Amino acid sequence: RGAARAERPGMQSALLLAARHGTARHGGRMERGGRRRSEPEDTDKGRMKRTIIKDWKTRLSYFLQNSSNFNKRKSKKAGKHRNYFRPSPEEAQLWSEAFDELLANKYGLAAFRAFLKSEFCEENIEFWLACEDFKKTKSPQKLTSKAKKIYNDFIEKEAPKEINIDFQTKNIIAQNIQEATHTCFSVAQKRVYSLMENNSYPRFLESEFYQELCKKTPISRAAQGT
Repeated sequence: RGAARAERPGMQSALLLAARHGTARHGGRMERGGRRRSEPEDTDKGRMKRTIIKDWKTRLSYFLQNSSNFNKRKSKKAGKHRNYFRPSPEEAQLWSEAFDELLANKYGLAAFRAFLKSEFCEENIEFWLACEDFKKTKSPQKLTSKAKKIYNDFIEKEAPKEINIDFQTKNIIAQNIQEATHTCFSVAQKRVYSLMENNSYPRFLESEFYQELCKKTPISRAAQGT
């Protein structure tokens, strides 16, 4: 009997450890025989969703602020000032119709940049935007300097924001920027655009943040009574 009693605490400890291990593997829930359960998975998902949306809003605020400051400096002489407001659900839903619809909207563009940053591939949209600015450059001197900067930032090997394009295209660009023209980066820009449209854009449309923008806010009873 004494030997049996001595074994019981050890067996109990082993069972307790096994139960804890099983609980950890099943998201904090006890096995069938257990009585206690942690918070439901829906609650955990809700918390995660709120955290993701909060992080998105922080990133988006950063991009909108930077974009607003840039436009302030650019349009200071003309005395223009633009604020970017949250789009209506109807306006946000238009972004799903075409990738160009998203890029043409300042708020949508900033939201997409924030999304790409969260996926660690924001260099794609930054390169595309740099190319758009480059094509609008009129001065030959500025065209050459901008071409070299874009090459140094995005094209050359181990560039700080190196984009994913083939070696042959990189070599062609390196030759073309010696006598820069507005078409220096056309091939690379088209490939990056296609990459974003076919990969990042669909994932953006499925993101929690975009789905939140498309939701229509229910009208409260107090508002209906006024």
